[in-house]
Amino acid sequence: MSFTDHFQGKSPLEHLKEARQKGKLASQEVHGQEMPGHLFAFADSAKETAAAILILWTIAFQLSFSTFQVMGILLLFSSAWLIWKTCRSALLGWSRLERLHRLIEEERWEIEHHRHQEREELTELYLAKGFSGKLLEEVVQVLMADDNRLLRVMLEEELGLSLETHVHPLKQALGAAIGVLISTSLALCGYLFNPLLGIPLTALFILIGASITASKLEKNRLLPAMIWNVASVALSCAAVFFAVQLFFKK
Repeated sequence: MSFTDHFQGKSPLEHLKEARQKGKLASQEVHGQEMPGHLFAFADSAKETAAAILILWTIAFQLSFSTFQVMGILLLFSSAWLIWKTCRSALLGWSRLERLHRLIEEERWEIEHHRHQEREELTELYLAKGFSGKLLEEVVQVLMADDNRLLRVMLEEELGLSLETHVHPLKQALGAAIGVLISTSLALCGYLFNPLLGIPLTALFILIGASITASKLEKNRLLPAMIWNVASVALSCAAVFFAVQLFFKK
């Protein structure tokens, strides 16, 4: 099999492995770790909002703020937090789509200008799937006859991209906004019913619920994710508690 400048001295199989790594990097986040999709954005925002409100409440409770002051602080914080989380999720979505579009255009250019090399890559891909002989030749020939189908196959098979998972950035931002609003509303209602236990209990409920949602979407183990999230927030609140005791309760 010939080696060309398109492969940069590598075999087609080595080129495919490099392309798959390139596709994997393109799917990662450059501005954070939020997973793609409006449901992920919802769970992430609800969880982070609950954690932030619980930390603020820990500070306000120790400093003996009045109910009116606590409500004012939480409402002001939640308004700013809503803007931040919504804009951040939109930015993540646009960045992801920009990288995807760049890869699509690069692959489209390769199909138009390096058809022979694309045929070699396609042959390697379907050899790895178990195709051989005449059947392999027919499959490759059919795919090479339709540039749009070939582009999709190369994006999904060569680069490992799942095009269906890339939702619109505004839809992802909406998921984040709803997560903030629901988490804030539950926390404030909990505080009004019980200023002492309302926010800690609602925060715990939100953290568990968001962990269950994210675990099901990611298909990860639920218990470790739940324990890790609750323990992380508890540790953060404990650190804030002792810091307030040290600096403000002399």
